[in-house]
Amino acid sequence: MTTILICTVGGSHQPIVTAIIVEKPDHVYFICTDRDPATNTPGSNLQITGKGCCIKAKFNDDAPNLPNIPTQAGLNADQFSVYMTSSDELDQIYSDCNKAIKDALSQFPSAKIIADYTGGTKSMCAGLVMAAMEYEDIELQLITGSRNNLVAVNDGDQYRLFVNTKGIQFERLIAPYRQAWMRYAYSEAEEGLKQIAIPQSVELRAQYTRFRDLSRAFAEWDNFNHQAALEILQCYARILPADLRCYFDVAKRLNNDDLKLREAAQLLDLYRNAQRRAAQGRYDDAIARVYRLIEWTAQWILRSQCNIQTGCVKEEDIPEGLTLTKNHDSGQYQAGLFAAWQLVRFKTAGAAAQFIVSQENNMRNHIKVRNLSILAHGFEPVKVSDWQPIHRWLEEHFMPMLLVETASVRIKELPKQLPAAYTL
Repeated sequence: MTTILICTVGGSHQPIVTAIIVEKPDHVYFICTDRDPATNTPGSNLQITGKGCCIKAKFNDDAPNLPNIPTQAGLNADQFSVYMTSSDELDQIYSDCNKAIKDALSQFPSAKIIADYTGGTKSMCAGLVMAAMEYEDIELQLITGSRNNLVAVNDGDQYRLFVNTKGIQFERLIAPYRQAWMRYAYSEAEEGLKQIAIPQSVELRAQYTRFRDLSRAFAEWDNFNHQAALEILQCYARILPADLRCYFDVAKRLNNDDLKLREAAQLLDLYRNAQRRAAQGRYDDAIARVYRLIEWTAQWILRSQCNIQTGCVKEEDIPEGLTLTKNHDSGQYQAGLFAAWQLVRFKTAGAAAQFIVSQENNMRNHIKVRNLSILAHGFEPVKVSDWQPIHRWLEEHFMPMLLVETASVRIKELPKQLPAAYTL
């Protein structure tokens, strides 16, 4: 296989010569500096293109006594290329290193490419590492060895060290999907993770699998598929950290066999779902969910406390003064949202009944926003200025009432919002 070496060149020649002799590359790309613009001091390119004796064997030697690096390493003129860069401008160095890598990939498409960042300034080393990390198959290495000071390794003791960057590359690959969680975009995270190569490392593969599976769990949850979410969370129940373990308990409530308890949990979950849509700027979706929350709350209270089904209300359950319409097909009396809340008002005596007495007009005004939205009967999108007052009303009036009602099934507080950060 063709081997390509890309290396930064600084003040010490020996590590680079060692790398070339050990690796025996077919072509070397040297990243060098030109003369310093302030002091006119020669740059590191002199070590590659200098004539005659242009390198000191030791730093304290009086005069250069060695030929350039290609000569010392036995490279022919067609076996190396020189790329000039800055000594400290990181942006420029990164760009120049990236160009060298792209040229190498173009000229030697099937080659093994090694990036050696032993030589050069700190910025040059950083620039080459950053550029090389953009490519999964480029190997990073440096020449190191024993030291008796902080300046350089001892001559003759150098050896090649390949640097494991798989963990760093993995973190860079999954970074966009961590950001997706910040937007509650769990489906996006799951689909993105499916597209990246599964790591070969056992440890990284385990991290990848957990991230993908938990992204799928919360994607299912966000799509109201609570059973699928619970099944995935059960697989990780033993290792979930405290900040995620609470979701396992909520998921169990959302799948409980007790219908009254399950629906209470689903109502609170629906509210959290609406908040997530609003956080994404999807206010029409948020309002649609709020409408369903208000309607479903009345239905749940009537069904669980009065055994009244709003889809088929018995005539004897209709209070005097309340008019309900019949379904054209079944002939059964039906109660829509506002009629259902009137039934709550007359048939119950708890927090919900008190709520509708004091908040009926406010509720009607807020629901007008939904009725005028594109997802209902109107043509205008719901704006953030529409959502904010409804959200305040929900927080101050509706949700406190609902939590009083759900206390009957031992749910006394809102569940924690689904995670906006992946931490496992």
